[in-house]
Amino acid sequence: MRTFMATPSTIERQWLHVDATDKVVGRMASRIAMVLMGKHRATYTPHMDTGDYVVVTNCEQVRFTGRKMEQQTYYHYTGFPGGLRARPVRNVLEDKPEDVLYLAVRRMLPKTKLGKQMIRKLKIYAGSEHPHEAQAPAPLEI
Repeated sequence: MRTFMATPSTIERQWLHVDATDKVVGRMASRIAMVLMGKHRATYTPHMDTGDYVVVTNCEQVRFTGRKMEQQTYYHYTGFPGGLRARPVRNVLEDKPEDVLYLAVRRMLPKTKLGKQMIRKLKIYAGSEHPHEAQAPAPLEI
């Protein structure tokens, strides 16, 4: 018996659609990260990107558990002395709701070139419309 190792010619990618209405951010992000890495398949290979494309809509209607809406903060450092910027998750959700889910998923992926390749397959939209209808994404239950 031999161990299967995926090659670029054997990888078949699918398009999946997630409706984020009233879904918890962390639970949804971990499931999306697993699909982007390809760990939901039997053909998973650690050194190859075997994951699928994921289209997320209605990300402005996600929810948090507990008091995260008031307590969680996103930090950004400008690189200059005194340049640490902090934004509460409530403000980020109002201004750019795509960033909340994007950051949650990106931080669950590998911190390598492979992780950067995987995050490019994630398409996030605030509303219910998306331009990927031609790919006919199948629904992904979370």
